[in-house]
Amino acid sequence: MSPRDNLRAALVAFVWGANFVVIDEGLKGFPPFLLLCARFLLVAFPLILFVPRPGPWKPILLVGLFMSLGQFSLLYLALQLGMPAGLASLLLQAQVMFGIVISSLVLGEHASRRQVGGVVVGLAGLAIVALSYSAHAPLAPLALTIGAALSWAIGNVISRRSRLGSGPGLVIWSAIVVPVPAFAMSLIVNGPHAVGHALAHTSWLTVGSTLYTVVLSSLFGYVTWNSLLTRYPVGAVTPFALLVPVAGTLSAWAVLGQVPTAAEAVGGVVLLAGVAIASLRRAGARRGGSSADPYQESVPLEPQPRDSRLSPSPASPA
Repeated sequence: MSPRDNLRAALVAFVWGANFVVIDEGLKGFPPFLLLCARFLLVAFPLILFVPRPGPWKPILLVGLFMSLGQFSLLYLALQLGMPAGLASLLLQAQVMFGIVISSLVLGEHASRRQVGGVVVGLAGLAIVALSYSAHAPLAPLALTIGAALSWAIGNVISRRSRLGSGPGLVIWSAIVVPVPAFAMSLIVNGPHAVGHALAHTSWLTVGSTLYTVVLSSLFGYVTWNSLLTRYPVGAVTPFALLVPVAGTLSAWAVLGQVPTAAEAVGGVVLLAGVAIASLRRAGARRGGSSADPYQESVPLEPQPRDSRLSPSPASPA
């Protein structure tokens, strides 16, 4: 990759990592489901009027259900309940291990020995982080974040098997699943009065947070990342995704003063090592590549024939 494109890849990783802190700040003005509704409403409209639908409705709606609504509703709620933003950016890497296991069990895709080893190492790191976090904080935010990673992994598998393509159409069209359920959940959980008060007193912080997640994280990040994947070997691009939790942790420390414990840091390193073992070598064996994962903070899956092995994605969404 050229020096300029190296910088572009690093910039996307920083944008995706900092996105967790931006969401956390946005939650100071909007309830989580209302903020989620605003984000995906702006991702879908008005672009849906100009971008062709990438495939049949069923897989698009399922991708939206798991990868958009499921993942982000759980993540936003976890952040609202106190999950540190930097730690959330790290824990979502577990989607790589979950994706390999789901593909093996449900789709019958054979995982390589290297991938199995990466899953074992990654899950060990996840266990270290979970045990350390649960020793000094409530379990609910941790469980929600891991649930978000699982939902993302399911969405990845659905998108991959449906072969919906790598264009921005999947990002935009799958986003239509989110706004109505998210708004309804906000009315049920927070009540009409709280929703009305938040909308009537929308702050510039909330507006900026929403625009960041829409323009920089979802659209700029996705388009830039996939443009790199179309011009360079996957193995030249994907290592930059491992910078996402690093950027997330550093951003959380600089902006929010959140510092992981020593055990959480050790577990995070082990988790990322598992992700690297499970994904980077196999990704590096391919040239080019396209995305089946429509989100910002991710290394997309490359569409493959139905009898192929799963090549996981080592990055994180937000």
